[in-house]
Amino acid sequence: MITLDDLDREILRALSEDATQSAGALGRKLGLSQPAAWRRVKRLREAGVIARQRVDLDLEALGFGVTVFLGISLAAKGRVALADFERAVVAIPEVQSVQHVLGLYDYRLRVVARDLADFERVLRRRIMTLPGVGAVDANVLLSEERLSGPL
Repeated sequence: MITLDDLDREILRALSEDATQSAGALGRKLGLSQPAAWRRVKRLREAGVIARQRVDLDLEALGFGVTVFLGISLAAKGRVALADFERAVVAIPEVQSVQHVLGLYDYRLRVVARDLADFERVLRRRIMTLPGVGAVDANVLLSEERLSGPL
């Protein structure tokens, strides 16, 4: 495990807000030279702290106005049932994330849809037909604040 100092944490905060900024811009923001900022970012990547860079899409601008979190309980809990469900659910394009969780449900899904009628179609034709689905609970997202994380 890598030890992070305050400057590493500042770099991670800055990159989590805008991962496209250059090492020079990052250095200027944090009072480092471009080579020093680049070396620190490289070290964080090599240590696996920075796993990947992503594009944060505006789903509403793409026509997906509804986000629903689903709690899924499987009828059977065996290893094969879990594997069959996971293999099938990742093939559904409206499913943005799949989390295997402990608690009331076996899985938590983040599902996007164009509107509630579209969500109903996805739920009935895709989610409810997945192997092993028992109970489903839905929570519609009203608003969301994106936070930078524990740094």
